[in-house]
Amino acid sequence: MSRIEGHLIDAFLEMMSAERGAAANTIAAYRCDLVDYASTLARKGTALTKASRQEVVGFLESLKAEGLSASSSARKLSAIRQFHKFLCADGIRPDDPTRIVASPKAQRALPKVLSVGEIDRLLTTAEAEANDESAPGALRLYVLLELLYATGMRVSELVSLKRAAVMRDASFLTIRGKGNKERIVPVTDRARDAIRAWLATLEPGIFLFPAKGEDGYLSRQVFARDLKDLAGRAGIASARVTPHVLRHAFASHLLAGGADLRVVQTLLGHADISTTQIYTHVLDEKLRSLVETHHPLADD
Repeated sequence: MSRIEGHLIDAFLEMMSAERGAAANTIAAYRCDLVDYASTLARKGTALTKASRQEVVGFLESLKAEGLSASSSARKLSAIRQFHKFLCADGIRPDDPTRIVASPKAQRALPKVLSVGEIDRLLTTAEAEANDESAPGALRLYVLLELLYATGMRVSELVSLKRAAVMRDASFLTIRGKGNKERIVPVTDRARDAIRAWLATLEPGIFLFPAKGEDGYLSRQVFARDLKDLAGRAGIASARVTPHVLRHAFASHLLAGGADLRVVQTLLGHADISTTQIYTHVLDEKLRSLVETHHPLADD
């Protein structure tokens, strides 16, 4: 990859960060994908600004031959598409070679979900430990768990919450999600009480879950580790419990309880309803029962 191509990638990533509010993790992933793409083209003697549709397709085929999953290949293609659109928008090249390249398709796996009973065991264990003053960090873990299951936040949104996000006597939270978009979500009475108890223990500061690291707030990795340890103490296999699994549980349990899919989409912060529709598998049995109960010919 040439120095000029490196500068083009840097300019694209700077645009993604400044104009589209892309997260640091997204920027890092895009950089890795584009460097891989540019290096592959360079080995074939092709510059980024000269890549053809056939060469883009060839790059995807090489990823498949290496055993990369369809979802990972699709993510790389997404980065490449946006990069080429950027080149066209800036007049660096007149055409987009990815315009009619089909994205690799993969069967979407159903989300892993804990049962309501398992969630209750986690919360009960965390609450009992939080009441034990000799257990450092137990109250923080309990509050994190209550908030995650009460709101379905992404773990990155949760750990970076600012105290100013707590609204109306802790009955609502303002969550800043992907693309720097804000949404307001209600919290349960249990979560509200947990927030109040936690706030009473904090020294003045910006973040709801402060830490001494560079970011100033608790890292996702620390929370995920503490959550797995809690699962073990609650008698649940730790491999089954992650922050994202709790987000899935929030959505699935709401839908099973009768919530509207559009409402769940809003609470999760999904920009597209198609992303939320992965959870509709939980409605199958409920819909079948509804038809059998209310259809006029069901008895026949």
